[in-house]
Amino acid sequence: MVKMTFKEISPELTEEEIQELQAAESKPTVYDEDSPEMTMEQLQEFKRMNRENRTKPTVSLRLSPATLKKARQYGKGYTGFLSRLLDAAINDEELVKKCI
Repeated sequence: MVKMTFKEISPELTEEEIQELQAAESKPTVYDEDSPEMTMEQLQEFKRMNRENRTKPTVSLRLSPATLKKARQYGKGYTGFLSRLLDAAINDEELVKKCI
């Protein structure tokens, strides 16, 4: 099950779609044999497996507030966008020389 806030939902939704989502939010979650409720141990195991399957290492870098603000304007997935942008930039020898 995925939970999202209304801030994370596309602003292009119609008023009717927003009302449908609000109505769905008040309904109880229904589990069945095809999608049973997971125990905390199962959820923790799922998270552990996910970390093991990463193909890209996680790194930390410092960005200027202005750069981060611009990147976030691209919306959800902006970190993937930054990764692809860095991949492209690192392969541009002139750009690399300019930034060293």
